[in-house]
Amino acid sequence: MEQNLTAENFEKEISGANTPVIVDFYASWCGPCKMLAPVLESVKSKYEGSIKIIKIDIDENGDIASKYNIMSVPTLMFFTNGELVRKEIGFIPQEKLENIIKSDFYILKNN
Repeated sequence: MEQNLTAENFEKEISGANTPVIVDFYASWCGPCKMLAPVLESVKSKYEGSIKIIKIDIDENGDIASKYNIMSVPTLMFFTNGELVRKEIGFIPQEKLENIIKSDFYILKNN
């Protein structure tokens, strides 16, 4: 799920995606981030082909984290057609994350 992204190709990944994108801003030292990782893996498997999940390590990609004003991790940002539609800070249980996906990503409302 992790990708090597720079500020330049990050924008292309978001705007060029033909599916909604969830960006997980995390840090390797962050406990709640470690708790969120299996939730994201499960959601990725469940909605494979319908959503894209990108993980961004804030310590390795400070320029991207700064651009999006990431002050706490984990932070999830939800993009549709390159536009930010929602931002969630902190750990999110799988049920809540799936409810967010279904409410904000209209393509998935019937899943």
